[in-house]
Amino acid sequence: MRFGRRLTQYAHGGGCACKIPPGELEEVVAGLGAAAGGDGDADGDLLVGLDSGDDAAVVRISGDTAVVATADFFTPVVDDPYDWGRIAAANALSDVYAMGGRPLVAVNLLAWPREVLPFELAREVLRGGRDVAVLAECHLGGGHSVDDLEPKYGMAVTGIAEAGRLLRNDRGRAGVPLSLTKPLGLGVLNNRHKATGEVFEQAVAVMTELNRDAAAAALKAGAACATDVTGFGLLGHLHKLARASGVSAVIDAGAVPYVDGAREAVRDGFVSGGTRRNLDWVAPHTDFGSAGEETRLLLADAQTSGGLLVAGEVPGAPIVGELVAAGDRSLVVR
Repeated sequence: MRFGRRLTQYAHGGGCACKIPPGELEEVVAGLGAAAGGDGDADGDLLVGLDSGDDAAVVRISGDTAVVATADFFTPVVDDPYDWGRIAAANALSDVYAMGGRPLVAVNLLAWPREVLPFELAREVLRGGRDVAVLAECHLGGGHSVDDLEPKYGMAVTGIAEAGRLLRNDRGRAGVPLSLTKPLGLGVLNNRHKATGEVFEQAVAVMTELNRDAAAAALKAGAACATDVTGFGLLGHLHKLARASGVSAVIDAGAVPYVDGAREAVRDGFVSGGTRRNLDWVAPHTDFGSAGEETRLLLADAQTSGGLLVAGEVPGAPIVGELVAAGDRSLVVR
């Protein structure tokens, strides 16, 4: 690139691997419930708030009509600014889809080191975000920008949903299968890209795919429980789902799909610090059985714009496990 360095080299990490570790985050937000409406109060207007650590907030505005609100942004996960914009937008919109909602309007969130990186690159990032918003039929109305030491981009998104047909992470029931709508391994491939410059088009294709159709299929199949798989990895997000639902979850490690090249990336050592922190967080809550380190790391891999993990069968998506009655551990890997 003309400015001498690759875009991913301007950030200390990449994508959702930059999230604050889940254990630290839970300590910070503990007790910070909603200011009005009563977090978790079934009679209040706030239907989904902070308590269960779900993907977005949901507020009833009238009858069965609810508003879904979320925000998501991160540092560059790929060197191509247009692709980064597309990935970040798809990732932000995913939180609305993960709740069973439909995005209505988004605003850009942009941080840019304007004295270091040409602003024309920021335009490409914003163009990528716009094109994904158009694909999602979501209005894009401006946003907010700041001068920052690291480039960051994402969106705040507002959507709409039926209050009685939400996908929530606290509605899991024992005896229900688990479906995963995108393959894992995005984190290790992104980490390899950052370290070597190798381009993995298969990973970009997965990250830019909207979770719109997967959410619609889950709702059509009657699902009531889901989450998207992003920075805390499959095991981290599943642990939160199982804990919120009062059940345990069994993962069939051999049934989990991976992006081409993911296993090789793990074997070659391209594992982010975020993935290792995810594994450390879930380890006390997980019976790994005979699963080796490679499998454990992949199941904890910090995804960016990953798929939906749905409690229920989703046509075309592999079944990777099931929810069971609560046991000594919230997660079991077989």
